[in-house]
Amino acid sequence: MGRAFEYRKARKMKRWASMSKTFTRITKDIIMAVKEGGDSPDANYRLKALIQNAKDANMPKDNVERAIKKASSKDQADYKEVVYEGYAPHGIAVLVETATDNNTRTVANVRSYFNKCNGSLGTSGSVDFMFERKCHFKIAAEGIDVEEFELEMIDYGVEEIFADHDEEKDLDIVMLYGPFAEYGNIAKGLDEKGIEVLSSGFERIPMDTKTLTPEQQEDVDKLIERIEEDDDVQAVYTNMA
Repeated sequence: MGRAFEYRKARKMKRWASMSKTFTRITKDIIMAVKEGGDSPDANYRLKALIQNAKDANMPKDNVERAIKKASSKDQADYKEVVYEGYAPHGIAVLVETATDNNTRTVANVRSYFNKCNGSLGTSGSVDFMFERKCHFKIAAEGIDVEEFELEMIDYGVEEIFADHDEEKDLDIVMLYGPFAEYGNIAKGLDEKGIEVLSSGFERIPMDTKTLTPEQQEDVDKLIERIEEDDDVQAVYTNMA
């Protein structure tokens, strides 16, 4: 098993604080996808994928339709994807992905979280090189021979495949990981094979991790939790083991 497997195993132990927060993140992603590629899932694959993500997260269909309609409104502000980089206590690298309609507000908030929790907001490129950006896909494991399937999907850009279990849905699944740029190719490959994607997206996986004591981990977790509470924040990544 590779780094993606180890990363997911550690990451899956920590869930977002609330379902409403998850819905807010998906809503913003949908709005950005519609503004970029239109409101037709058939013509906008990113929107189609996000609708599937919403379904996987048990987001009500009405919420999804409302988000698509909202994105098409002239009154809806444009969200911009901005990534902030910095260090948490004990030298832990932190990447913060945001979707914001007011960058001045967002950077001020993120900086205050770092300052209040003994961290420091860095400049662009200060920690990004420590992470690899990957795309991932989740499919049902039924009928899939992982080793054989991996050989089939290598040509589409897949680097790592492994079996897992979705504890929330009590479902055996298979996870596929590949380079960020291969998202479209992998999606196409799964579509050609008639395989339904339960969810898909992007992650930043640390190339190396740093081990802390339980007390030190608490210091870092305090900062991460503070950042994740912000409505503009979509995801937070660290290189903490």
